Amino acid sequence: MWRKYRQAVEILQAIFVTGLPFLVINGQSALRFDIAELKLYFFGSVIWVNELYLVLFAILFFLLFITSVTAVFGRVWCGWLCPQTVLLDLSIRIARIFRGLPVETVQRIVLLPFSAMVSLTVLWYFVPPLKTMQSLFSDAVITGFFLVQWGVIYAELVFMGRRFCTTICPYAMMQNALFDKNTLVIEYDRARESECMKCDDCVKACPVDIDIKEGLKTDCIACAECIDACAAVTEKRNMKPFPGYSGNILRPKSYWLGAATFLSGLILAIMVYARPEVSFLVSRDPERLPQGINRYSWTLYNNSGSSKQFDLSVQSGFLIIGETRLLVEPFSFKKGKVLIRSEGGKNEVLFKIKDDRLTIEQKAGFL
Repeated sequence: MWRKYRQAVEILQAIFVTGLPFLVINGQSALRFDIAELKLYFFGSVIWVNELYLVLFAILFFLLFITSVTAVFGRVWCGWLCPQTVLLDLSIRIARIFRGLPVETVQRIVLLPFSAMVSLTVLWYFVPPLKTMQSLFSDAVITGFFLVQWGVIYAELVFMGRRFCTTICPYAMMQNALFDKNTLVIEYDRARESECMKCDDCVKACPVDIDIKEGLKTDCIACAECIDACAAVTEKRNMKPFPGYSGNILRPKSYWLGAATFLSGLILAIMVYARPEVSFLVSRDPERLPQGINRYSWTLYNNSGSSKQFDLSVQSGFLIIGETRLLVEPFSFKKGKVLIRSEGGKNEVLFKIKDDRLTIEQKAGFL
């Protein structure tokens, strides 16, 4: 009953996570962090590492999101969406196809290419997929990361497996503090305990080896395997399965948590996409130069998907010495220095960059 829905969700999640790096918006991956330049490509825009306020707000949104999901839906992530659960579920289903062979041995073999695929997918969120594949066995850094990740992921899945969920996973431990009496959980119907056939099929089907008849336990990942196992027996007697989902999703807490999460996500999107296409920063370098001459450093950020070319100028009373034609590539930044000589101007220099449709001004002190 629930297994087919969970399997569909797991396959869709695997396709989404693996396919997202291949989605290109404005010439770049939809979601990718460029380590070399310390910037995050974010669905057609770019977030620079120096834009700390955006990073902090993104963390706030993420915390609100996982709090809302956990408080309302319990451990739905663990049983339905966690990559660990998805990989173990898919691999054991494939292993069971080969009848007559040891399931555990076949599963370990199947997990080898699965782990390699996960390692590649992780790399694609930092290096474009095409570049990754071209450099996979020619670039020592990329090759090293791929092999180390492959080994670690495979070892964790094979030797830790479900025990990771019940012993080490920090999210699993945190969830206990977010549950309340209305959180969606799987519970055994004690009111009908006398009707239970005591077949223990629910216990045999549980991937984390708990007995749902003993009551709700923190180890439960809400995968609903126990419900399906029980239903296979009770349906023959026209009875409902004894374990089942229990909780109240539509309640005031769900609404205000959902509203807070939606609002924070909306604000984050506005903050990202309402930023100017180009940012221009100027600062005076604190160094000794001949009287009447100052050196200035400038930085030009291009947050758009097209190249920008600007002319740099200063107001009358000052003469600019250095590069005045500034070209910056899409989703990149450019830095430079110029000398400014006073020709009657004092105290403050007005810098201006201008193209066909945009003009930006910045002021800096002059000594």
